[in-house]
Amino acid sequence: MVNFKNSADGTVEQALVSKGVTDKNVLYALRIVPREKFVEEPLKELSYTGAPLPIGHNQTISGIYTVALMTQSLCLNKSHKILEIGTGSGYQAAILSTLCTSVFTIERIRDLSLKARDILGKLNIHNVTFIIGDGTIGFKEYAPYDRIIVTACSPDVPEALFAQLSEGGIMVIPLEMSGSQNIFVIEKKNGKMYSNNIAPANFVRLIGKNGFKS
Repeated sequence: MVNFKNSADGTVEQALVSKGVTDKNVLYALRIVPREKFVEEPLKELSYTGAPLPIGHNQTISGIYTVALMTQSLCLNKSHKILEIGTGSGYQAAILSTLCTSVFTIERIRDLSLKARDILGKLNIHNVTFIIGDGTIGFKEYAPYDRIIVTACSPDVPEALFAQLSEGGIMVIPLEMSGSQNIFVIEKKNGKMYSNNIAPANFVRLIGKNGFKS
């Protein structure tokens, strides 16, 4: 097996497996997508560490464990159509692109969206559609989506996003409650919402009509 770059406690892959990231397809995606391409030049040596890293515009790229956990929690297959809220660096979209048919990713900051599009183009990834706008209202044009992932912390589950989730679909979203953040897995069953808190989180806030106002 090809391993990630060395980390303080062994290979990154071994560290992820020890924390419960065991989906072979997710681990393969993490191996083949070069994370360092999405990290700012002065921070490239920190690409495979667990902490979120700044990417400009007061935004961050999530730590590799967080990306791995959230991706695994989506329970993806190749037929899925995914909506991502918060393109950021483009790394999460690149990971998703290897695991499903199509990814639609929304970013409110134009410069980040254009930069991410350029990086994915250079990596020959062509099944990702980039949208510049308010991610909290989703993207009705291609709804419903089999899976939705939100890569910024919301005060609650935006109704517009839940409405655009397919019946039987899964949304993974960080939520802020009582001053602390946690990642939730949301399932849609018979039109109803079922949620499960899976891990603590550390995300920037989700800004928009159905998120935080600032």
